[in-house]
Order: sequence, then structure tokens, then C-alpha cells
Amino acid sequence: MTIPSPQSPQNPDSQNPASQSSGSQPTGPQSAGPRAPRSGGSGGDLARGLQRVTASALGPYQSAVVRIGFAATYLFFLLRELPHRHELYGPDSPWHWDLARQLTEGNRAFSVLMWTDSTVWFEAVYALTLLSAAALMLGWRTRTMSVLFMVGVLSVQNRSIFMGDGGDNVVHLMAIYLVLTRCAQVWSLDARRAARNARRAAEGLPPLRDIVGPVLWVFLGPVLATATLMGGLGGTWWLPTLLWILWLSAVVWWAVGRYAPRSEFRTLLDVLANLTHNATLAVIMAEVCLIYATAGWYKIQGSRWQDGTALYYPLNLDYFTPWPALSDILGASGLMVMVLTYGTVIVQVAFPFTLFNRRVKNVLLVVMICEHAGIALLLGLPFFSMAMIAADAVFLPTAFLVWLGTRATLGRRRLLSRLPGRSPTPGKPGTPTRADGRSADGPARDGHGGTEEPRLQGGGGGHTLVG
Repeated sequence: MTIPSPQSPQNPDSQNPASQSSGSQPTGPQSAGPRAPRSGGSGGDLARGLQRVTASALGPYQSAVVRIGFAATYLFFLLRELPHRHELYGPDSPWHWDLARQLTEGNRAFSVLMWTDSTVWFEAVYALTLLSAAALMLGWRTRTMSVLFMVGVLSVQNRSIFMGDGGDNVVHLMAIYLVLTRCAQVWSLDARRAARNARRAAEGLPPLRDIVGPVLWVFLGPVLATATLMGGLGGTWWLPTLLWILWLSAVVWWAVGRYAPRSEFRTLLDVLANLTHNATLAVIMAEVCLIYATAGWYKIQGSRWQDGTALYYPLNLDYFTPWPALSDILGASGLMVMVLTYGTVIVQVAFPFTLFNRRVKNVLLVVMICEHAGIALLLGLPFFSMAMIAADAVFLPTAFLVWLGTRATLGRRRLLSRLPGRSPTPGKPGTPTRADGRSADGPARDGHGGTEEPRLQGGGGGHTLVG
């Protein structure tokens, strides 16, 4: 049942012994004898495609950027609204608790803030949402934190649904999708922990003992059981089903990873996790395309978008002009307003059709990211723009993300090396070292010119019960 994994720079599971073929590849010259016939045609392509989506979790860098982007967006939003939290979502909200209770009972929405109208409970939920967003951004216990992040986002937003904008809808959806992805393969504390355990395994040492994972699992189990029995998981069937599957699968994954790490059942768990991740990543891509396509086609039907004057009006509204002088300069140019209006419609309608052309798609990605940056600056909607840029990141090229990660690593090392009294290598000031203590003047390189990143194998990272 072991599925071989092709060696490629974008395959995060290519280093997993359980997903490689047992034979070694010869490095010397090959004989000129007859070669075995290769399977061709649609059948061979289908087999290779099936092997790829089952043997590895695709888009590790893209999913990591989506995770970091949306967690950072909601974290900064909660921090900005910290002084106003009671008026927006708490006991002092105009949409008071009784009205919210009637609405959630009518639309079967989920919100733990509806369990009680206690101010202490509201503060605890708000703080837990803040902490889970920060932990998810850092990639600490990503599986658990993604679930807590989803619970926090749904609870806060469903408490006062009239307080948000279009960006909140995107965060709402992506918070659910992130639970089903393996978004901590790179750029996360979980990946670092998995790499540390892999080094210990290579040295013949047992993995580091995990205490936090079992504690989280034991604590969250009774909470989930109590919420289910008390009817506090909303009126839908999918949310309690999803939460129970995640809680039960955590102990199964931990037990198999500890007592049968190289068994066929572990391989089956990897295949199922990869399929779920890849399917969810495809749904995220389709969701982004649907957002832009519907937005563009609805704009086409508006008369102000047809005559090229649509952007003139928000640029002259006090509510959307954080920089009045800049808005006045831009709004005074009829040509610029017309170009931006028509350009916005063209880019949004055309983007889903450019996915099959990599170069055109990358150009439109840059244009859309600049467009959202302009919305944040000119219209004062930073969190909407952050959410849309994080969603756009799912289409960013892997080579660019690897380069970006390398630049960030080098910048961090240079910053740390300038701190007073800090010497990475004893006796050799200014010489950076890798995690294993070896000297490294630059980022470690793999055989394909990319940067080596710690990967989470099997999504668990060692003997982790919840993580």
C-alpha cells in the first residue's frame, strides 16, 4: 500500500521514506540495452496525477502564506478593535444579546458567545480568539489552533453580523477551509519541531516527549462533549460532525504515529490527509475565482461602472477618505478615474480565464495586489485588502515564495547578528550557524536551487496528539 513519491522540489513529502520506492537510483552511466516500455496515453497521465495528489500535500508554501495572511488579518483586526470590542460584539453592542439570540436561532448560526451573556465569558472568548490567531500565524500546534481560530471567528462574526464588510465573509470562509489543510509544512513552529525530531531520529534518539498535545486533547474533549449535549454547536449538522471527526482523528493519528509509524495504516492516513488538503486547496482557488468573477460581472451591470465614473463617488465620501488631499487629487482627474474604473472590471472578469497562462496570471496577480493596496490606502479598508491579498496568495508562484522566504531568513539573521553581545558561533563572531550547529554563510540549498525548509511529515510532526 506504499505509494512512491516522485522527487521534485515542490513535493514536500519526497523525503518521507514511507512514500518512496525501495530501490536506489543509479548514478553512473546507463547501459544501452532496451528500456522497459513506459505507460503512455491518458491512462498513464491519470495514474501519475492520482499518484501526485495522494502522495503529497501540494502547494506547501501557498497554503502557509494563506494561513499566515488570514491569521494576521484577524489578529490585527481584533487588536485594533480592542478598545471598542464591547460596542461591536459585546454587552454594549446596539445589536444586543437578545436580538443576536433570535437571529442565530433563526439562521442556525454558531456562536459560543450565545451560550451566556456574561461579560467575563465575552472577554474570555475574545482573548482566546486573539491567542489562537497569533498561534496560528506562528504555526504553533497548527491543527488545534486552526480549529480554535475557526470557532473564534464564527463566534465573533455571528454575534454581530451587521458590523463587518466583504472582507469578513472571506475570513469566515477561509477559517473553515484552513482546518482541512496541512498548512504548517513550512514556515511554522510545527515544521521546526518536526525537523528537530527528524534529526534526533537520524541520530538514533527518540523524539522529544510531547506533553502539550495530550493536555490539549484531554481538555478539549469534555468541552466538546458538553457543548454537544447542551446543544451549543448551532443548528447545522456539519459543524459538530467536523469537530468530532477532528478530535477523534487526533488520537488515532497520535497512536499510529507512535506505535506503528511505518505501517500501511499510517500510509493510508497520509493519503487521506493529502487528498483532503489538495481538495480543500482546489476549493480555495475556486472560491477566489468565484469572488472575482461575480464581482466583475455585477459591476458590468451597473451604469456607473459602464460610464467609467464609479470610483469617483467613494473618493468623495468622508467615510472612505482617510487621506482627503490624496483622494481629491485622484478624483480630480477624469481620465485616471475612468482608467481605474474600467481596469478594475477588466482585471476581475479576466482573472479566472488567465489561470491556464502562467505569465498572464502572474501579471494580473500583481495588478490585483496593487489594487487592494490602493483600496487600503485610499478608501481606508486595510483589513478587507489584507484578506483579499491573502486569498490571492494561493496563486503565487512557488519560486517567488521560496525567494521571499530566503530574503526574510537572511534579513532576520542580519538583524540578530547586529544585536549587542550576540555571537552565533562561539569563538567566531559574525558567523551564522544552522540549527544543527554547523556553520552556514547563507541559507542551505537543495539540489534544485531552492531553500531547504523544515517540512511537517504526515502533518503531525512527531508523536503529537493534538498539533
